[in-house]
Amino acid sequence: MTACPRLRWTGASDRFESADAPGQVRIVDSWLVAEGQVRAFEAHAGRFSAACAELFGIETGQTREFMRAAAARLPAQGRWFPRAELVLACGTPRLQLWIRPAPPPGRTVRLWLPATPDTRTCPRIKGPDLDWLARQREAAVAAGADEAVLVSRAGRVLEGSTTSILWWRDDKLCAPGDDAGVLPGITRSVLLDAAAASGVPIAFGSPWPAELAGLEVWAVNALHGIRPVTGWVGADIEPGPARRAARWQRHLDEIAAPIRTDREKEPAHVGSAVPRPQA
Repeated sequence: MTACPRLRWTGASDRFESADAPGQVRIVDSWLVAEGQVRAFEAHAGRFSAACAELFGIETGQTREFMRAAAARLPAQGRWFPRAELVLACGTPRLQLWIRPAPPPGRTVRLWLPATPDTRTCPRIKGPDLDWLARQREAAVAAGADEAVLVSRAGRVLEGSTTSILWWRDDKLCAPGDDAGVLPGITRSVLLDAAAASGVPIAFGSPWPAELAGLEVWAVNALHGIRPVTGWVGADIEPGPARRAARWQRHLDEIAAPIRTDREKEPAHVGSAVPRPQA
């Protein structure tokens, strides 16, 4: 499978046209489609719509109409990682869809701890810092890892260059809080909602990297789901065993469903009505 040309929305119902040039990408959102199934599509649509409204004043209804049209264009077979984009074309904000094949799923991840702190300009929106994040990930790969860890100026763990970071301590599922200035990750929200619904205690905070030694740490995103951390590069941290990851990944697999494009249906919650996993 190969990536399709970018499709620019005309603003009229489900009509798209080929984008002659990709434009200057300003906001993006991506999600996994596997055999026509997707997790929390409405949550992705909501995050993308909110970002477009915040940075460019695009009406939420217009962006959601685009997302409904985009959903109808997605392949029903195969494994895909489509990207919704707001671009500037000749200075005008336009919405477009890029249907890309998904890479093979990752099962584990090695994290690289850089010596410099997070310098993103807009950490809670996907798009403005894409180039900087791509460089961080490239540096991580060059160092022998898969993903870069972003740390605050004080040196505390925030998130990964393409992932949210979660960890388990004393049977609590832990994550940096929203006040840490992290991206509102959709998979992160799904897992935290599922944990809360099943009675698992949740704790928020931004740890020092050394405080994660010996713990089960996850790097999570829409593409790979849960990848337990099996190694740290650039830090003397011993990873803990991944005792829970497979069980919670099954929960993510179970909540995948066909994208709902019916305009009359209410947006789905980021969680699910299926039984929650037990910690």
